[in-house]
Amino acid sequence: MPEAPDFPPAPDRAAVKRALLSVSDKTGLADAARVLSQMGVELVSTGGTRAAIAAAGLPVKDIAELTGFPEMMDGRVKTLHPVVHGGLLGVRDAPEHARAMGEHGIGGIDLVYVNLYPFEATVAAGADYATAVENIDIGGPAMIRSAAKNHAYVAVCTEPADLAEVLAELKADGTTSLALRKTLAARAYARTASYDAAISAWFAKALEDPAPRRRAFAGALVQTMRYGENPHQQAAFYAEANPRRGVATLRQLQGKELSYNNIADTDAAIELVAEFDAGVSAAVAIIKHANPCGVALGSDLADAYRRALQCDPVSAFGGIVAVNRRLDAAAAREMVEIFTEVVVAPEADDEAIAVFARKKNLRLLLTGGMPDPASAGDVFRQVAGGFLVQSRDASRITAADLKVVTRRQPTPDEVRDMLFAFTVAKHVKSNAIVYARDGQTAGIGAGQMNRRDSARIAALRAGEAAEMAGLPKSLAEGSACASDAFFPFADGLEQAIEAGATAVIQPGGSMRDAEVIAAADAAGVAMAFTGVRVFRH
Repeated sequence: MPEAPDFPPAPDRAAVKRALLSVSDKTGLADAARVLSQMGVELVSTGGTRAAIAAAGLPVKDIAELTGFPEMMDGRVKTLHPVVHGGLLGVRDAPEHARAMGEHGIGGIDLVYVNLYPFEATVAAGADYATAVENIDIGGPAMIRSAAKNHAYVAVCTEPADLAEVLAELKADGTTSLALRKTLAARAYARTASYDAAISAWFAKALEDPAPRRRAFAGALVQTMRYGENPHQQAAFYAEANPRRGVATLRQLQGKELSYNNIADTDAAIELVAEFDAGVSAAVAIIKHANPCGVALGSDLADAYRRALQCDPVSAFGGIVAVNRRLDAAAAREMVEIFTEVVVAPEADDEAIAVFARKKNLRLLLTGGMPDPASAGDVFRQVAGGFLVQSRDASRITAADLKVVTRRQPTPDEVRDMLFAFTVAKHVKSNAIVYARDGQTAGIGAGQMNRRDSARIAALRAGEAAEMAGLPKSLAEGSACASDAFFPFADGLEQAIEAGATAVIQPGGSMRDAEVIAAADAAGVAMAFTGVRVFRH
């Protein structure tokens, strides 16, 4: 391990006499270069960046004038040179470094502004392998890392906001503070880390390697929060470089800032409601504490909302409402009748927005579209000392996938209810039991330690909902029952039958499947296996 040399203390203020600018995104470049030039800072640049600065009528030196070597190999080699990196890494006040810089004609570089080849955007646009490789920046990260290491003397910027902070300090007295240089260095290493994470993730995908030897995740700060799940916990929200449609792409039209729990619940709501094709039917999901308390299809959003709310109006208070279609005023008027934390939709009519505007604390979010429930991707979860990674549950069960294992065949209506219930169960914390009928959840049992209790809780919800609606019998009467995993014993199934379910959908695969099938046959209930478990911890 290299030991730290006995360098002089870093200066609190460092003058900027020479700046190296090399950017892929040239937004605001000319204005920033003009300010630096007016301050007497010598500008050094490369390729297209140099051309853009020169086109603005500003004096700029080509990097080749420093190195004595032309840009070569299709631009792959231009800044990888001792004159450049010596100018970045040289400790100005260390006698040995100063002597080496003088002997070899290396001038100090005091400011670096580099943003990298757009690798993430190139991959997101569907580029082929060769194009993606060509957009892996080498010289840029090397300069950023060199400058960041020598932050005692060098200010390093990787985005316009960084440069704006530097210019603000320079305008005061022509120097940068050590505190700012340290902050910029930390940001710089985070940027190169996220860049390398994107590249390594792309390589793993290109090589179809689900478990590469090393794995890295990266994100950009979207929002800091007052607290996390509880007031004593700190929290922040980060977005990936090319985020999946949903909470990372949403636009907030009104209401208080989203909390940690709001974002977690909103994500659950969007992912659930996206399961239902907006072109086929309107869908509404009401989420509370990451679990659905009511989900329904309808002729329009207002109808779907009323049906979703009927399932559990008590739990829906203070919940998250997600819809799969453009939000209209009729649905909005229904939704503001009870206290709701968040309403999220792909888009919203002006009339709907006006309805919500009267509820100042309600957060109205627009995602710009729905995520594809069948798309691939990874999810991860931190555990002590590491993290778990798995592919997204993109399973899609259709009628053709069902294996009927009972003597009685389900009716077409029962099949539709079974598939609807199983789709909802995929988004309920295990052990999950969902009763559903006519495109409406009747009762949901979530997060219990045994499946029988989940079936009981779902039945209780169905009975209470019917009572509150003034109906003569439980919503679970004549319903389909979905279980996210197999019934290990017949007792859970028997509880569902007692609740009024006439059809059951479950993965199957228990050692006691025969016992469970026999119980279904004895009750005249139709049951189908999916062969797919949708357990959700």
